[in-house]
Amino acid sequence: MKEIRIGLLGFGFMGRTHAWCLDNLKYFYRDLPFTARIVGVATKSPETAAAAASLLGTRAATEEELIADPSVDVIDICTPNVYHYATLRAAIAAKKHIYCEKPLCVTREQADTVAAEAVAAGITHQVVFNNRFLPAVMRARELCEEGRLGRILSFRVEYLHASASDPNRPAGWKQDKTVCGAGTLFDLGAHAVDLACLLCGEMASVKATSHIAFPHRLGRDGSMIETNADEAFHLILTTKGGAVGSVEVSKLLVGTNDELSFAVYGERGALRFSLMEPNWLWFFDNTKPEAPLGGERGFVRIECCGRYAPPAGGFPSPKAPIGWLRGHLHSMYSFLLSVAEGRQASPDFCEAAYVQRVLGAALLSDGLPPVSV
Repeated sequence: MKEIRIGLLGFGFMGRTHAWCLDNLKYFYRDLPFTARIVGVATKSPETAAAAASLLGTRAATEEELIADPSVDVIDICTPNVYHYATLRAAIAAKKHIYCEKPLCVTREQADTVAAEAVAAGITHQVVFNNRFLPAVMRARELCEEGRLGRILSFRVEYLHASASDPNRPAGWKQDKTVCGAGTLFDLGAHAVDLACLLCGEMASVKATSHIAFPHRLGRDGSMIETNADEAFHLILTTKGGAVGSVEVSKLLVGTNDELSFAVYGERGALRFSLMEPNWLWFFDNTKPEAPLGGERGFVRIECCGRYAPPAGGFPSPKAPIGWLRGHLHSMYSFLLSVAEGRQASPDFCEAAYVQRVLGAALLSDGLPPVSV
């Protein structure tokens, strides 16, 4: 059985999420062809690295040490966006397999460089678009690829939070453009644009407008700062197939939680999904006959729950309700299985670089005419 040794970079919210996934793989998946463990963790300071290492039962290290260590197979990147590029290039040069949080980088040029170098190095690489790994989203993709929707005419993707709706809440690093590259567009928009491309195809053009509702906030040091990262972004996109749709990402919406949703409308059918009700996918089959009392017309609720194909291992039951962490768990499993089997993973850095291209076009078009992707 192959042992996969992982160097974890960052132990904030996402670092903890990835560590949880690694701890729980053995419960959810039977007969794993690999074992995976964190052999070192690096954070922004020796103190936080030591605390993380103590919790994880591993050693504290620096990023440079983990990348240079020949016993480390995988570099798992959970650091702020602006640091990704240098870390990715160093890890690729060291021929490490890489699991990287989104967005891949902060510019299209950086993402294209990293993707090309990763392919040339022959490593296994994956970006964490975890929502792809929810059964309902996987079923939606299957229906689209089977042609059950026909030609796509329109679509809508929304990712809504309330975390920036309180003007008295201090800004974090995701509201500092020098660290995040872009605010809500990169944080929520990367997921939303990925799903739009996954289900509807490549984009031809983007027109976008950003929104900062509270131009001044308390900074991380307690002083007032000028907000320089978007708190919401509104995109109108046209696909190469001629469909026109919208992506809205916002952290300004009071009363929202983690509300990712999409709707896709084609000539033959339509789909709807909400992350707040992740067990269900809604499907409208426009080929069903219509009748005076409705016949078989109408949206049908497909029960997806924890169903994976092939079955993930029987724990918990495929009929058990699913949650946000499950998508992360299956994303990690898919990546490590690819590493163990010596093949490429998906979504890989080339797919992530394409999403970066769309995000970059949105930034360029902010308040201006549409920009070609």
